[in-house]
Amino acid sequence: MTTTLYKNFNLFDGTEDKVTDNAWFLVNDEAGRLEKVGTGDSTETADKTVDLNNQYVMPGLVDAHTHIMMNAFTNKLYYLTETELTLQALENLREGLKAGLTLVRDCGAAFNVDVKLQKYRKDHPFDGPEIVPSGRPMSMTGGHGDFVEGENGEATWGYLVDSPDEMRHAVRCAFKAGAKNVKLMATGGVMSATDQVDDTELSLEELQMAVKEAHSKHMTVCAHAEGDRGIHNAVVAGVDSVEHGCYVRDEDIELMKEKGTYLTPTLIAGYTIPKYGEGKLPQYMLDKANAFLDDFFEHVGKAIKAGVKLSFGTDSGTPFNPFRDAPVELSLMVKAGATNFQALQAAGMGSATLLRMEKDYGSLQEGKFADFLVLKNNPLEDVAAVQQEDKQVYQHGERKF
Repeated sequence: MTTTLYKNFNLFDGTEDKVTDNAWFLVNDEAGRLEKVGTGDSTETADKTVDLNNQYVMPGLVDAHTHIMMNAFTNKLYYLTETELTLQALENLREGLKAGLTLVRDCGAAFNVDVKLQKYRKDHPFDGPEIVPSGRPMSMTGGHGDFVEGENGEATWGYLVDSPDEMRHAVRCAFKAGAKNVKLMATGGVMSATDQVDDTELSLEELQMAVKEAHSKHMTVCAHAEGDRGIHNAVVAGVDSVEHGCYVRDEDIELMKEKGTYLTPTLIAGYTIPKYGEGKLPQYMLDKANAFLDDFFEHVGKAIKAGVKLSFGTDSGTPFNPFRDAPVELSLMVKAGATNFQALQAAGMGSATLLRMEKDYGSLQEGKFADFLVLKNNPLEDVAAVQQEDKQVYQHGERKF
């Protein structure tokens, strides 16, 4: 076993709203895990010592909502081939790792590209965060996941389900393929031309069947839910997280608190479309995004201040929302009403716990993976510090950038 001692840094370990001065930790290089963590002058012996020169160290970001198959600038949604998606995914994953993402959940990939990449990476390594894959999302016919894919239109992005029985079958297909999460399209969305964001799509009975099947197989469940009725149905059905939550009602905020449902706001996805999309995106996307943006921040702010469990997600890959900008979501969460610590904790232990990966990710504690960022400035004073372009990124103890 070889070890590396990292010393002389200010540590935000992800568990408390404080930075510890003059910290150090010892990394088992083969396992990529933290052996010991301490402060002051270390007496540990190591094969290698790295002086971090009084910079700030924090956990790698855990992004619970990404789309590795999407190109944020071409915004092509239809007739994508599996080869095209795979190449795009590899590019996005590398860009995401450089931005500080060390674990991501993909929330819907055509052809199960996310499942396949995570499955094959042991024998065919590539640079990028670890992936919790969802594979193809669950959508009603004509709903938010009904995009035609394949060079000749021979496939769809999502599983098309129109009854509880079809939902049961689709979840079992996803389980067989290797998905670890089920993505449900509970409402319409900005990027689909056939619906409105407040359309209720999957029925309560379909959502309940998905949760029952997925939870019986140790899978998590997240629901794309923007309109208030769809959000309510998703929470009642027992999903683990509501994604977006644009029009979440006060009574459903209380229900989410009661049931322990996480909220993954993805504020950046709503923010970028009207900011950068004028004249470049279909008018229906611009109209929808402009109509709800202020309400989006207001409702998410209410949920944050009320104490709903918070996870971090960016929806990276959506229009003008590249993986390299993922840390901007932290600043937008603060703009909506989160404290710096709440935003950073959502991007660490919040998302890691939601994904049931908290034993390995989310904080810098003994026994966990040595996934960490090295920054010039204190992120607890200003989360914009994480946007530093030349930050150091370590994954499993190995410096990647």
